[in-house]
Amino acid sequence: MLQEEITFQALTNNEDIHVGYSDSDIVIIDSIQKFAEISAAHVTMSAIAVCLNGKVQGLMNGQPITLCKNQVAVIPPNVNITELMISPDFDLKAMFFTNGILQSFLREKMSVWNDLMYIHRLHVVTLEKDEDLLFFNQFYDMLRFCMNRQAGNPFGTDIIQSLLRAAVLGLCGNMKQLLPATDRTQEVNTANAHFQRFLDLLHAEHNKHRTVESYASELCISPKYLSVICKKHSGKTANEWITEHVMEDIRYYLKQTDYSIKQICNQLGFPNTSFFGRYVKEHFGVTPTQLRKSV
Repeated sequence: MLQEEITFQALTNNEDIHVGYSDSDIVIIDSIQKFAEISAAHVTMSAIAVCLNGKVQGLMNGQPITLCKNQVAVIPPNVNITELMISPDFDLKAMFFTNGILQSFLREKMSVWNDLMYIHRLHVVTLEKDEDLLFFNQFYDMLRFCMNRQAGNPFGTDIIQSLLRAAVLGLCGNMKQLLPATDRTQEVNTANAHFQRFLDLLHAEHNKHRTVESYASELCISPKYLSVICKKHSGKTANEWITEHVMEDIRYYLKQTDYSIKQICNQLGFPNTSFFGRYVKEHFGVTPTQLRKSV
């Protein structure tokens, strides 16, 4: 079975897909009917899709998923969607995010998002309340207005991203409220608890640039077991989680603060500025100074 690789490049370079907005971290699709032609896809980014009409069903990483009108699908990155069946009248709008921008949006609330995605596996939300539908309809109208009016504004990207952050926070709050009270308070099994505690450490620590062994030691488990449970719950190893969070902190401190390179280096736990510079070059392809000056 051939799979469609849904990446930023595939979305923005395909003439059959109407892109409403895109930057280096976000793509917003106004209509995605073109995907009625495919039966399987690998989605490399986090995605939020609102079904406007019709119905789609399939398997997400082997688990059944169905999306109908007035429902929102929340898809974590690097998932396989197979056996897609789509009604003729199906249509939706979708937003695709890099993990970095999603972490930037949620910051300290990222643990809530990860809990919903990887522990409770809540991926479809029904907008049953009138105020929920009104919120997202008016949000999209405002987003469309800003996309049309802020094209030449030097802060246009910041404005769009601020609106998107509000929408993601609103959706995250709605999803959390959907969990039964018992699910919000009950003890999860040991593997789930270790995984959640690892994510909590990543979100709480200023110095995330630590080894897998260091995190595992704090959790009183072996590094191998930590990576196994991370892979099981999220499809990513413990080291990949650490690297993603370190990269997001680097991006945040370089672009959102006036800390010196040395101060950032110390804040994030790098032994010296030379090592920090090599790390940034390896993962971003530019020097810390170049990354700070980039748009």
